[in-house]
Amino acid sequence: MPQYIRRDSVPEVVDRIDRDILAHLQHDARISNKALAAKVGLAPSSCLARVRRLERSGALLGYHAEVDPRVHGVTLEALVAVRLERHARAAISGFESHAMTLPEVRGLYHLTGANDYLVHVAVRDSDHLREFILTAFSTRPEVAHLETSLIFSHRRNPAFGTVPLRARRADPPNG
Repeated sequence: MPQYIRRDSVPEVVDRIDRDILAHLQHDARISNKALAAKVGLAPSSCLARVRRLERSGALLGYHAEVDPRVHGVTLEALVAVRLERHARAAISGFESHAMTLPEVRGLYHLTGANDYLVHVAVRDSDHLREFILTAFSTRPEVAHLETSLIFSHRRNPAFGTVPLRARRADPPNG
């Protein structure tokens, strides 16, 4: 059964071949179009057209290189749990907009539960972390509570995306 990706409220059909393309790109974003086409059983021109459609639809969000943070002088990472004073739309969007302008912020997660956000930050050292928390978050009027946890290590699962998260069902036959 086709899955639907929503981008700006316009559904886009993602079929078995699209899912295979996405899985191969998640495993190796540097794969050539020719090699990708061979793996999914398409002509290179058809494969490229599908990849471009997946990019336009928002199913394929982008490509990136994973760089050791120490190259940029980052020796400390932390997760900052943030509880907002009020849950008004203006407070939520204000906090999110502010957080996403900060170069130390690597990720922002809006949560349910006791805390409203989990902010992944990367800094030079503990002094930088302290100053960052004091100036970037504790001065914000929408912030009621902060709790910081240092990250000792982080490992990304290299298999994520290569194994379907849902059981695959056969696509319906055409016609």
